[in-house]
Amino acid sequence: MGRKNNSEKPVAPTRKAFHLEWKNNSQKIAYMAFEQHDVLFLIGPAGTSKSHLSIAFAVSEILAKKKKKIVISRPMVEAGEKMGFLPGDIANKTLPYLLPLYDCLDTIVGYGTIERNKIDQCLEIVPVAYMRGRTFNNAVVILDEAQNATEEQLKLAMTRLGEGSKMIINGDPTQSDLKGDIAFPRIVTSLKKVQGIGVVEFNESHIVRHSLVADILLAWPK
Repeated sequence: MGRKNNSEKPVAPTRKAFHLEWKNNSQKIAYMAFEQHDVLFLIGPAGTSKSHLSIAFAVSEILAKKKKKIVISRPMVEAGEKMGFLPGDIANKTLPYLLPLYDCLDTIVGYGTIERNKIDQCLEIVPVAYMRGRTFNNAVVILDEAQNATEEQLKLAMTRLGEGSKMIINGDPTQSDLKGDIAFPRIVTSLKKVQGIGVVEFNESHIVRHSLVADILLAWPK
């Protein structure tokens, strides 16, 4: 099964104006939903730019001086492999899990640029386990890989939202590393009708990685 190669770089701010350019209409719809809601769920298969969009939206808010902080978090669940104890402080321990989001930052604002320096000064990494008692004000909070969060972790993360903040929660229910109940789709279904919460769903036609990624997912045994 062949399909058109849609492997161009996903949405990114332009260097001069930092306005967002779209690779497909669903990315534009996602940004409109981000503007209209304080909590946004982005749901879909691998390669649909959920993480990249989240970072791009957050970067645009910081550079437009609409928000003062970007908070990045994700459940620390390993994908079928046990890496054992990781040395160092919290930043060192969480770095391997957050490398995909740093890759997004590199693509959007480069490395060592003025814009990247601004973003780095506003960036805070907070594992879900360390969120209790925190309130994030004037921030864009990103919870990535939310399909690996338990119901308790999702509740903990979502109730950290403070004044003037927005939250983006990404997940692919088909790629959870949890055993047993996967809370993410059930929580989305329960909350999608709450005013102020938006849900955008992507599918294989929205994949912006190598064209074979969509074909692999479509042909994968169900």
